[in-house]
Amino acid sequence: MHKILNLYIKLLSIVFLTFFSLFANDITTKETVKIQNTKLLPVMQEFKKFVSEDAIARMYFTQMIEQVPQYYKKNPLPNVYLENIDHMIYLINDALRMAPEYNDTDLVGCRINSILNWTMNVPAGYAAFRNDNVNTMFKKILDDYSSYLNSEASLSSLNDGPTGWKSETAKKKLHMEEYKYNKNDKYWGFKSWNDFFTRELKDGMRPIEEKENPKAIVSACDSEVFAIKHKVKKTDSFWIKTQPYSLNDMLNNDKLAESFVGGDVYQAFLSAFKYHRWHSPVSGTIKKAYIKQGTYYSGLESQGIDPGSPNYSQGYISHVATRAIIFIEADDPIGLMVVMPVGMAEISSCVLNEKIKPGYKIKKGEELGYFQFGGSSYCLIFRPDVIKEFSVKKGDDVKIGQNIGFAK
Repeated sequence: MHKILNLYIKLLSIVFLTFFSLFANDITTKETVKIQNTKLLPVMQEFKKFVSEDAIARMYFTQMIEQVPQYYKKNPLPNVYLENIDHMIYLINDALRMAPEYNDTDLVGCRINSILNWTMNVPAGYAAFRNDNVNTMFKKILDDYSSYLNSEASLSSLNDGPTGWKSETAKKKLHMEEYKYNKNDKYWGFKSWNDFFTRELKDGMRPIEEKENPKAIVSACDSEVFAIKHKVKKTDSFWIKTQPYSLNDMLNNDKLAESFVGGDVYQAFLSAFKYHRWHSPVSGTIKKAYIKQGTYYSGLESQGIDPGSPNYSQGYISHVATRAIIFIEADDPIGLMVVMPVGMAEISSCVLNEKIKPGYKIKKGEELGYFQFGGSSYCLIFRPDVIKEFSVKKGDDVKIGQNIGFAK
């Protein structure tokens, strides 16, 4: 009798949990983020017109929104649930005039990425965000957003409230004691959100290790090591799960790509809380430096569900995303190498310093440029038989100026 009673209780529990799970899932899928502004900005009017006239883009956007619930039946659904294309358009429209707020998530402050995140992880989304016309339109949207983030209006999130960047929690996360700022000023002396985001370190805060040793290579950014790969190929299947590096694709089919076949690639990730200026890992001469436009919200299907997409796809996006490509003829024995900052989602504004032009003599640790807003990634590319060893490994947290490896 006791065994039968226990079995009966277990059956009731299963029925109850199943019903609750279905009910909870139904509520989750029906929750939507409310639209605040029903008047579209000019760039979003253009986007809406683009979607109505471009049949391929409209098909992809429609399908990716429909596919999200289907692909997340066994997983928690996102807190941004899109009803249709218009809902997506108006949410992005709202985001374009909101200053990034502080939180402790993978997508901190990235409102547009949060809106699109789960659509980036379904089949139609993979196709949509690789479409040239879609990326051309998103560049216009992000340029408009960048203009806002360069304005005084974007300073509103520099407050000491729970979602403000002046809160004690945010200051601790940012390590503000390491940066130049006016603690007595309402906005810490910054002129805009981007001015705050690209804040400078205090003098001496990142000492350059072995500065005069031409064999020593230092980190170009405060970052976490994502991958180190050896014997990289000129052309490879970078879109598969292991994300091998394909030099021709990374370097925009530059004839200099041939020099790096069989060499090494080092890649590291910068979260939104990191210092976002890039510094030279070597001393040498700038040979070539330019910005290559590419994708903005493209992820890799073989990586599966990514709560912070495209974080898992950093190897892949180093071939397709908007990026800076900087060739440096380093002092012997390193020779020709590449520094390649890679934009991620909203963080697609790669800005080269004006002096970074062919012929400029750069010192190890000297600034090359910076990202405007959010998380991002970067690669260092070396010729074959140059690297003796890397002194860091995947997952290590490194600072600018810290040794990451040595040449032979």
